[in-house]
Amino acid sequence: MAEVRAALVGACGKMGQMIVRRINATEGMKVSAAFDLVNVGKDIGEVCGIGKLDVAVSDPKDLEKVLKESKTDVILDFTVAPATAVNAPIAAKAGVNLIIGTTGLSPEQKKAINDAVVENNVAAVISTNYSIGVGIFFKLCREAAKNLGLDYDVEIIEAHHNQKKDAPSGTALTAAEIISEELGGKELVCGREGVCPRGKEIGIHAVRGGDIVGDHTVMFIGNSERIEIRHQAHSREVFVAGAVMAAKWVVSQKKGAVYSMTDVLE
Repeated sequence: MAEVRAALVGACGKMGQMIVRRINATEGMKVSAAFDLVNVGKDIGEVCGIGKLDVAVSDPKDLEKVLKESKTDVILDFTVAPATAVNAPIAAKAGVNLIIGTTGLSPEQKKAINDAVVENNVAAVISTNYSIGVGIFFKLCREAAKNLGLDYDVEIIEAHHNQKKDAPSGTALTAAEIISEELGGKELVCGREGVCPRGKEIGIHAVRGGDIVGDHTVMFIGNSERIEIRHQAHSREVFVAGAVMAAKWVVSQKKGAVYSMTDVLE
């Protein structure tokens, strides 16, 4: 297989720099372009502390032009919803495959990105969490819901660092949607306050504090017993590893389709 040329949006952020370093250390991959609002013109390798890569940081407004000139195969975006909603369709139009880990996208934004993937005949992996362990976590949630049925109440608690902008987390929502699907469709209730007797809803609760990377606990609560399925991320490296794996994988997949991290793992 030819070398995979990968670009980053938000390349100078914490996650972006980690992904740059990972791509640079991955056999068969190369950083082809980097985009950010800061450090424009600087070499992304020097920004990331790994030495010169001869790839200058570009302004996102030049996204389409730079992607085409750099012959980029795939772009990774772990920024914020408003930016991803603009940049993803532009990248698709440039014929570049997508890896999107941005959370907080609205249904309308998700649809626009999906439509751009199909219309421009590229492939995309869109996931709320790129951790390999979370892929297994989702499978366990589905299996528990399938076997426990409607006799157990379901509550989800997620905890993240105090800089996370959206709540509840995309991972918590994905877990809730998976369980709801298995149970025939359930209302999702985010937090509770005042008089609110429990029905058959799935409750989701968000904690924000310190430097928590990401904790997710799903509780299936019955009479006299409780089953908990839990995933804890100790470092953002777990997301980086999965994202780079997905980037290498997606370039050889059928075009005009959107995949999940489950597809990558399988």
